[in-house]
Amino acid sequence: MVTTTGITQRYGSRVLFENINLTLDKGKRYGLIGANGAGKTTFLKILTGQIEPSSGSVFVDPNIRTGVLDQNQFAYENYTLFDAVLMGNKRLYDAMKEKEKLYAEGAFDDEKVNNRLAELEMITAEEDPTYEADTRVTKILEELGFDEDRRQKKMSEITGAEKFKVLLAKVLFPNPDALFLDEPTNNLDLPSIAWLEERLIRHEGTIVVVSHDRHFLNAVCTHMLDVDYKTIREFTGNYDDWYIAATIISKQTELEREKKLKEKAELEKFIARFSANASKAKQATSRQKQLEKLDIEAIKPSSRRDPSIVFKPNRKIGNEALKVENLSKSYGSHKVFENLNFIFEPKDKVALIGANGVGKTTFCKILAGELEADKGAVKWGETVQKGYFPQDTADRINGAATLYEWLRAFDKKADLGVIRNCLGRMLFSGEEQEKSVSGASGGEKHRMALAKLMLEGGNFLVLDEPTNHLDLEAIVALGEALYQFEGAVICVAHDRELIDAFANRVIAFGEDGSVTDFIGSYEEFQARGAK
Repeated sequence: MVTTTGITQRYGSRVLFENINLTLDKGKRYGLIGANGAGKTTFLKILTGQIEPSSGSVFVDPNIRTGVLDQNQFAYENYTLFDAVLMGNKRLYDAMKEKEKLYAEGAFDDEKVNNRLAELEMITAEEDPTYEADTRVTKILEELGFDEDRRQKKMSEITGAEKFKVLLAKVLFPNPDALFLDEPTNNLDLPSIAWLEERLIRHEGTIVVVSHDRHFLNAVCTHMLDVDYKTIREFTGNYDDWYIAATIISKQTELEREKKLKEKAELEKFIARFSANASKAKQATSRQKQLEKLDIEAIKPSSRRDPSIVFKPNRKIGNEALKVENLSKSYGSHKVFENLNFIFEPKDKVALIGANGVGKTTFCKILAGELEADKGAVKWGETVQKGYFPQDTADRINGAATLYEWLRAFDKKADLGVIRNCLGRMLFSGEEQEKSVSGASGGEKHRMALAKLMLEGGNFLVLDEPTNHLDLEAIVALGEALYQFEGAVICVAHDRELIDAFANRVIAFGEDGSVTDFIGSYEEFQARGAK
């Protein structure tokens, strides 16, 4: 259905990938993975014709319908939710709207109008032969939680997270033969992610999806496309299948490289020792030729680097960590939550979950002291030192300072080596530490915020959506760090692999205002049918 021939992408002297030859088949669901900056989104944009490659070509079967997830949440502000989804089939949308206009005008004695109506009916029949478009749009919006009243609201009247759901509905509505999705789980809550998984598993065409959600990739994908070593390699299976295969290949590559480096050292030693000796000259020449044939550069190390996240608290929490008493918050007439009561113990690792808009971020902001509750109290233990990771971290980190200067500002007494080490653990090399904060990507800013948490040494961490912008390796490292952390954690997350990694308590905020407080892992929470 989709074929690439000799695709190469360069930016100046930097090569992202070169000579990529792939055939993407019908019925296969491909997960496109790789380290941040490896070129995943770039390759997806090449596949969809949004950018031209440096060289090579993409062939897309002209008889298939393609769908690309729109990333501009504000492109349809003046459209109703219903119409925004219907626009997923632009030809059908235009025909239906023109028909409505002509019928409303009622100029049926005009032959041109009648001829045009006949043409529009033919287009409608071609695009929607069963005349079920309205029903299908309604159904998909209902499944995403939009009731009848809200379906006729303007896109400008709903939240950013809701806009993203509508964009998903828009690309899924026409049931395209080839579907290209860049980070479709971003901004989705757990129920919406589960819904999307089911939709994609039932999809009969080709899917290429970029995602940092390991659980999602395991559930949906039948094949993986790994952007690494400046190439793209195809693996059969889901993410875990790829991980096992890739680890084995990496180990084999490492052993082969070590073997060749050892062989190279031995040959160089022999040549240096005997090249001046006439009786050994022939052997030395032979070894020199062997040395020249050793292509060590061809055995390239992976572009992936795993961050080393370690949260070490400056002090242990005493007997009391946090009490929340009768906490309530409203915005105007909208009641976010009412009379919340919790006791958090020093070793609690809490996953705070729930649909978007139920008050998770508001709760975190109140705990962090950034927002006042309408009533109630937040009582921190005397020995608690808070660490806070806000959801809008990427927007907060800005300015002309270097990465090193930005981090140093949070502890000017810290040893230079400590600052460098925190940034190094988050994969910022010495040279990278001197670049401007303003030029950092979203993923880099999130890694900087994690470096800040490590530097501060808090013993009670409040994290609001820390996995946004992080790659899979960083998410795995974060999960392990939270598990090993000798303190308390409250973490808002929609990434199930992260939640499974650290949580020993789950607090779920319901859309009806209910709160479920469950002691145990997320897997146990699900097994008991908790909602």
